[in-house]
Amino acid sequence: MKLSFHGADRTVTGSCHLIECAGKRILIDCGLYQGSHDLDQENSGDFGFDAASIDVLLLTHAHLDHCGRVPLLAKRGFRGEIIATAASRELVRLVMLDSARLQEEEGARRRRKQPWRRDKDGNATGATPLYTVLDTMNCLDFFGRTAIYGQPIDVVPGVGATYFDAGHILGSASIFLELEENGERRRVTMSGDIGNSGRPLMRSPTPPPPSDVVVMETTYGDRNHKPYGPSVEEFYSAIEDTFRRGGNVIIPVFALERSQELLYALNQAMGSGRLMPATQVFLDSPMAISATDVFRRHPECLAPDVAKLFADGGDPLAVPGLHMVQETGDSMVINRIGGGAIIMAGSGMATGGRIRHHLRHNLWRAAAGVIFVGFAGAGTLARQIIDGAKSVNIFGEDVPVNAKIYTVNGFSAHAGQSELVSWHRPSGAKRTFLVHGEQSVMEAFAPLLGAGTKVELPSLGASIDL
Repeated sequence: MKLSFHGADRTVTGSCHLIECAGKRILIDCGLYQGSHDLDQENSGDFGFDAASIDVLLLTHAHLDHCGRVPLLAKRGFRGEIIATAASRELVRLVMLDSARLQEEEGARRRRKQPWRRDKDGNATGATPLYTVLDTMNCLDFFGRTAIYGQPIDVVPGVGATYFDAGHILGSASIFLELEENGERRRVTMSGDIGNSGRPLMRSPTPPPPSDVVVMETTYGDRNHKPYGPSVEEFYSAIEDTFRRGGNVIIPVFALERSQELLYALNQAMGSGRLMPATQVFLDSPMAISATDVFRRHPECLAPDVAKLFADGGDPLAVPGLHMVQETGDSMVINRIGGGAIIMAGSGMATGGRIRHHLRHNLWRAAAGVIFVGFAGAGTLARQIIDGAKSVNIFGEDVPVNAKIYTVNGFSAHAGQSELVSWHRPSGAKRTFLVHGEQSVMEAFAPLLGAGTKVELPSLGASIDL
């Protein structure tokens, strides 16, 4: 009975953990490393295990750093079953297909820009996607049973799993595993990403049941978030401030949850008269548009008052003046607008997607405002801008950062330090492994869990006997 660590270990992205029990191998998440281009090699490297040996993959949620290498897993031989909640199943499909499409586009761009870069076999280096749209479509065949919050699943003989609402994004879950081998039993909770309580759309995270071992995320283990109410006020003020200067508001957004939460906030602002209903708002992300439709189909994952509003025929995401931008040509037209518009586009860390074009056209303008409302990993374009870079490289061009930069952290979908401690407490776990956090953050967080649990910070590739 073993637990091994193959991603998001002393770093934030690439979640991937392996349970071996009763002769079976159960993988929990298979995420993409996100950040600088230096991580390309990490994503294309070995998993640390044989993909074909995995019997079942349990997905906690649909963020790319938790599901983004699933097509590669299948490409390399995985033929087992994938289990996820109904909402996650829909969103994972969107996320993986979008990732494949972006990789194919980036590969084509590199071949055009640097056709002379070839390896010894004559293939264009850096231009081969990790996986293709076809690879992604093929891996969808392996989705099997659907997890329902609170209902145990017999995963394989000797391994049971119960999904609990993690309150992070639509369909997100913590997974409680009951393991049995040779008469020995262990209860292991995999936290997934734990949500930030008190947000308008999502329910608060469900605390874990009594557990022997907890593997928990620590993204914000070193600090608490500003409360939601003051954060919304800060968000509105940043928009008003930018409009007074005559500029556009540029918001890098994650397609899942963050986009919908901002639409809700904008709808509230226009309904109350805080913002003019005629304000032009662009959601320039096909994936975010599709994800918004998925939200409407899964009230079981939403806060009760929001679910009731949908059930009664209301739509808290329907913003007056909202333009849903699907086509690339329409996205390009937005860049002709000199000011007075709110432009939301992916990706949230500005590592790809249409946001990079909007930043290229607006960062150099002193009147513009860029509002960051989510986590920015080390090495990402978003982090460079937040950390005060005077200029950044976008599509090979040095773009001066003259726009006013705002960071609003109360929209985070991750629990802050105090909430993480409170979430862990009911588990009573004697052993806790901290993952999905920068090492300095985990070191600051570990003492807060108290003397009742042995806290460990596993390194990539570590294997633990349970």
